[in-house]
Amino acid sequence: MPNRLAAETSPYLLQHRDNPVDWYPWGDAAIARARELDRPLLVSIGYSACHWCHVMAHESFEDDEIAAVMNRGFVCVKVDREERPDVDAMCMEAVQAMTGHGGWPLNAFLTPELVPFYAGTYFPPQPAHGMPSWRTVLDAVAEAWDHRREEIRAQEADVLRSLGATSQLEPSPEPIREELVARATSSIAGAYDSRNGGFGGAPKFPQASAIELLLARGEHEMSLQTLESMARGGIYDQLGGGFARYSVDATWTVPHFEKMLYDNALLARAYLHGWQVSGEELFRRVCGETLDWALRELRGDEGGFCAALDADSEGVEGKFYVWTLAELRAVLGPELAEEAVAYFGVSESGNFEHGLNVLEARGPEPAARAEIRRRLFEARSRRTRPGLDDKRLTGWNALMISALASAGAVLAEQRYTDAAIRCASFVLSELRDADGRLLRSWKDGRAQIGAYLEDYAFLLDALITLYENTFDVRWYREAVALADVLIRRFEDGERGGFFTTAEDQLELPVRRKDLEDSPIPSGNSAAAFALLRLALLSGEGKYERHALGVLRLLFPLAVRHPLAFAHLLRAADFYVSPVSEVAIVGPPDEAAALLRAVRRELRPHLVLAARLGDEPRNGVPLLEGRTPVDGHAAAYVCEHFVCQAPVSTPEQLAAAL
Repeated sequence: MPNRLAAETSPYLLQHRDNPVDWYPWGDAAIARARELDRPLLVSIGYSACHWCHVMAHESFEDDEIAAVMNRGFVCVKVDREERPDVDAMCMEAVQAMTGHGGWPLNAFLTPELVPFYAGTYFPPQPAHGMPSWRTVLDAVAEAWDHRREEIRAQEADVLRSLGATSQLEPSPEPIREELVARATSSIAGAYDSRNGGFGGAPKFPQASAIELLLARGEHEMSLQTLESMARGGIYDQLGGGFARYSVDATWTVPHFEKMLYDNALLARAYLHGWQVSGEELFRRVCGETLDWALRELRGDEGGFCAALDADSEGVEGKFYVWTLAELRAVLGPELAEEAVAYFGVSESGNFEHGLNVLEARGPEPAARAEIRRRLFEARSRRTRPGLDDKRLTGWNALMISALASAGAVLAEQRYTDAAIRCASFVLSELRDADGRLLRSWKDGRAQIGAYLEDYAFLLDALITLYENTFDVRWYREAVALADVLIRRFEDGERGGFFTTAEDQLELPVRRKDLEDSPIPSGNSAAAFALLRLALLSGEGKYERHALGVLRLLFPLAVRHPLAFAHLLRAADFYVSPVSEVAIVGPPDEAAALLRAVRRELRPHLVLAARLGDEPRNGVPLLEGRTPVDGHAAAYVCEHFVCQAPVSTPEQLAAAL
């Protein structure tokens, strides 16, 4: 008989609806039940593409005897971490403090007052590898609650102080100085893997924020080698495009096969910028293939993008993606197979498990690469596909809007621009409540859960980016309205910065601030950068003041830990650098030539507005007073309140930037 999860929309929660565990979704009903019974909440957190979440579910949550122990001693709550990042962040901080490590599945035990008192990650059904069994953990926690309940509760105040520490961070009175940004950026070299690209050892994650920071600061060796190494490794799907979440090794060879929307949105944009810097065709190709993968495999009929593709198919991790040498030869025939074996590095012994091969692209590129790729892709398409997490998340869709809008303009690919517009229209129409507030998650026509800071901040960046690449004033106006709501609902008026949750999302016992840019930019970093850009487009000083509040709060941490705060440093770099404010007006054909001059290179310290043709004044302050010169298109370039004379040719504009 299905449990209480049967009425949910999250694919992860629905995976557990037939468990014998009496799961509740996170919410008032579960909390009220725990308080009524004075029983701990067992909060089990994961996501649909998580391999070890599936393993623990099969081993323990589908077991009738273990489920009976869970039901008897606890109010059991299943949480999709992607829908509820606030609950996940609180429990993750608790498990890291208690055990020194974290990850998913995450299993936390909370008092009825929602204070964690024990937490761990994966537990096997029987003791193994030095880990206690899940049954042992359940019995021990239940015994502690029955016999040492007051002792546990006596620790609540200390736990809450620890969990709320991020909200108690005080702003620094020190100025944000360029030399400190430079020093922090340079120190990233200490973690750089000069042999394989990337930062740190295994497991190795793509760090798009760090790559973007390095490119913006003019560092090319580390950033471009990392982009090339990832593009040639197995972490990149050489047949279908798109990146897996991370590599289990230091060489980018064997991925953890799940594909996340957020990674691919961020990396597509990083490869676009890498191409603008280097002219390397590989980077342009990877950008396009990644966006094409998202459009093909993640986009819904309404224009929004699904959250993720699973790592598993037919219960086996990576089965959809890997090849034996014999399979490759059978698909390609002897002539093409010989070139493909050398290019993809395929061997009889394999580079994965059981003689299987993850395809890389480190060999000589075959003349028939397109045909080889087409045949293998078609053959692979007949396999059982990985599971799709088809919920649409506001923040992650916003990241993809930014990537599509940027690529559409820079690569002159209207289909990417059209996809960005359609997705933005979907989010603004379907992921807002009756009062105009954003919602977090949408599936099957149903939107739910109040949005978080990252949703507002990522969407603010997306709307600004969409305006700068289409010049449709609708997106600018939506950005201004959204920025005002973000500030009103999330600001910390006392210490600066923004809370993760809005002022009316007071379910948890602590109101935290998300700080670190890993694996995606934090809501605070994204808000700071977007507000700085909006301040220059709008001329409104309040947006810069709120951005500066974030920088004063986090910049000292960013200087000491640059990889963990790379997007915050990107915002700081924008703040301390001379920024070109460019306004282009005039006939569309002539203006297009000026726009190409702007977009030909990566210009990380620039904001852009345009009024094309005979459009009336459209309310973007950066365009006020700007007119064509003698009937011809003109570009106005200003910097730090000083404007140059307008220019009318692409060459003059390039020289002025």
